[in-house]
Amino acid sequence: MKYAQLPLGPLQTNCYLLIKENKDCLIIDPGGEATKLIKIMDDEKLNPKAILLTHAHFDHIGAVDDVKERYQIPVYIHENEKDWLIDPALNGSARFQMGTAIRLQPADELFVKEQEIDISGFSFKVLETPGHSPGSVSFYFADIALLFGGDALFQGSIGRTDLPGGHHETLLQSIHDKLLILPEDTLVLPGHGPVTTIANEMDTNPFLNGFS
Repeated sequence: MKYAQLPLGPLQTNCYLLIKENKDCLIIDPGGEATKLIKIMDDEKLNPKAILLTHAHFDHIGAVDDVKERYQIPVYIHENEKDWLIDPALNGSARFQMGTAIRLQPADELFVKEQEIDISGFSFKVLETPGHSPGSVSFYFADIALLFGGDALFQGSIGRTDLPGGHHETLLQSIHDKLLILPEDTLVLPGHGPVTTIANEMDTNPFLNGFS
């Protein structure tokens, strides 16, 4: 498998495509610019199987409905943020006034706990990593040592916790209990900015001093 990192939308949120050799793919956090994203997938003749959301802040969900309609695929999100997709006050699009308020269709599938899951041959673990938001999750693909971490952990930083539902200590605990225990060579694909590794963040991230 390979992945593509596509910064999209007003905040250049990282959307990821995880792609198999047969062109099946998963779409993670399609934050905006649906037309651009769809063109890329169609040009590459990809066959999307699902949309996975690490959380439901507006900059991670802006292209969801257009992509879902184009490919007729399910949307997955944690149950703690199922209402955020339909409520601009919760997803932040009303608060930040980044264009039109975002009101999406409800998700098709809800994560209700940490679990191993398989979607069309893509096998991974859903890790509950709240703190940035109450329903934040990370997707860990152990067989290829990839972690799609949303806005929990960044290169040299961590997610902001000053938005509704955020909590600093909860986020630090999530990172410590769920992410830093992963193999150190695990590649961390964050919601914003460059890719990093668990080892790099354990060694250099100033927010994690004493947590490694």
